[in-house]
Amino acid sequence: MKEQIVAIDVRPAELGDRSPRQGVQDLVRPRIYGRLAEEGCGRDVAYLVLHPAVNFMHHYLIEPMQARGRAILGLNTRYVNNDSTLLVERVIQDIGAGVRFLRESGYKRIVYIGNSGGGSVGTLYQAQAEKLTIDSTPDGLPIDLYPEDLPPVDAIVLASCHIGRGRHFGMSLDPSVLDERELTRTDPGLDMFNPANGPPYDREWLKRYSAAQSARHRRITDWALGRLREIDAMPDEAGLVDEPFLIHRTYARPQILDPTIDPNDRPVATSIWGGARATNYAATVLGRFTTLRSYLSQWSLLGRAADGPARLAETSVPVINIRFSADEGTYPSLSQEYSDAAEGRCDDYTLVGARHFPYKQENGPALISELADTIAEWGDRR
Repeated sequence: MKEQIVAIDVRPAELGDRSPRQGVQDLVRPRIYGRLAEEGCGRDVAYLVLHPAVNFMHHYLIEPMQARGRAILGLNTRYVNNDSTLLVERVIQDIGAGVRFLRESGYKRIVYIGNSGGGSVGTLYQAQAEKLTIDSTPDGLPIDLYPEDLPPVDAIVLASCHIGRGRHFGMSLDPSVLDERELTRTDPGLDMFNPANGPPYDREWLKRYSAAQSARHRRITDWALGRLREIDAMPDEAGLVDEPFLIHRTYARPQILDPTIDPNDRPVATSIWGGARATNYAATVLGRFTTLRSYLSQWSLLGRAADGPARLAETSVPVINIRFSADEGTYPSLSQEYSDAAEGRCDDYTLVGARHFPYKQENGPALISELADTIAEWGDRR
């Protein structure tokens, strides 16, 4: 079946916007790209699948949905493969450009598929499409979003969605870090990789661990806010509006090594990116490179997509929440928050045996086929 690459223009930011930019094009002519599979499909419904920073033009649902006669757009944001300057407020503007493109292409209904990190930005998008309240970024700078930027979708599919960038980041920070500037200095009493602490982990130790994670998260946020106050107090001729920085060791979740915490069918001792310790100490991964303003927008609890279920509660459209029963990155209690947030209009489905990336599994084709059937059949009823 034929597919096509589409280029979609996004309204340029207004002059005076001091927010982080993804290169000169972001200022002059922001443009996003997607892969549209619509040959052989009707115009009753189109699906849009998106992640704030991952390339979803090759998403594993594109061919299966098209094969079932459902058009689908795998859309990238302006931050594809580089979230170091990502602003959630611009991500939802990019989603809106994709929804408008599908509307103008003649599709009667649009269903948003939020997979993994695409879930919380999708719930924020729909909440703002139904009632726009954002007029600034979390650091207080004005942002130019308008209702016409955000045409609403008709339904939301959540598939293996984490809780939201801010909350997910806070729950993943390594609290044993002793110096934000030094990668290896560690408090052994809060080190999940210290055999003296577990696994299995004592529940009282886990409470201390969680409290220390929250404290580190607050410290980073407070430092970023303070540094921005210094920058904003500088004269315009200083030319400084933002600043890059590193955050070390951002994926230390005890659930990886202890399957008795929020249990599901996940394999033990591996994250969605591989070995637990290697992931935590990697030179890349979750929020490693960022800027002050981008951190506040996407990784702090001040971010608008920090809490996906809270944003979902602000929407009114039908929802299906699809859990992957062997998910290494999205745990059952957190996934349940989405269902609770949309109680009365949310259907639930469990994809038994699926890990976070089902296409990597030996039985991946069967799992993806079941997932596509579920989405298509549910979407036809909405």
